[in-house]
Amino acid sequence: MIDREDMMELTRRMTVKRTSITRIAGAYMDGDGYVDGTFNINFLNLSPAERARNLEIAKEVIFSRTNEKLKEYYFPRSARGQGSVWQLLMGMKSCGLKNDALMDTFYEIIGEHYRAEGDYAILVFHDNYDVPVKTSDHNRAGESEELFEYVICAVCPQVGEYEPGRPVWGFLFPLFSSRSADCERIAVFHGNDRSFPPRIAENVMGCEPDF
Repeated sequence: MIDREDMMELTRRMTVKRTSITRIAGAYMDGDGYVDGTFNINFLNLSPAERARNLEIAKEVIFSRTNEKLKEYYFPRSARGQGSVWQLLMGMKSCGLKNDALMDTFYEIIGEHYRAEGDYAILVFHDNYDVPVKTSDHNRAGESEELFEYVICAVCPQVGEYEPGRPVWGFLFPLFSSRSADCERIAVFHGNDRSFPPRIAENVMGCEPDF
């Protein structure tokens, strides 16, 4: 089960002034799943207004109702081999989204399995979070306990030309659990869009539910 406190720890930092998100990459897709255009930029190069707008999208994925809209899945050993989606996600995370070939492969996988009613966007965020040490009285000490490197994905219908709306599907990988990375698990978000394949985590990503 996902601990909401873990998710809240991440989302508390998702403000323009406090965020440590390093990069945002994405693709604009047509309803048939073909790429209309891509982008891949340093998050700090966005204007404050653009940063705020994109942070709200990322936050909605992991601040959704835990264990209802945001559910925990795990990758069995059989789904973590060569050529797996898990290996792709690990590569995307490790390169900080800077490998366009990996990103293009990811967009193609989403486009192959999601048939939207209109144009949509795939947004992927990369972050490095210095997890602070907490003392026994739950106050934060100065030093870092762990560097939590992760990605957030959000799939959003376009509400205007190249303008993503609220996410209908997404995930946090790896799972942030007990204030640490669990690379065998992923938190998958599913919104209200019934056209999105309900079992994409199992059938495409190779995950199994852990709830």
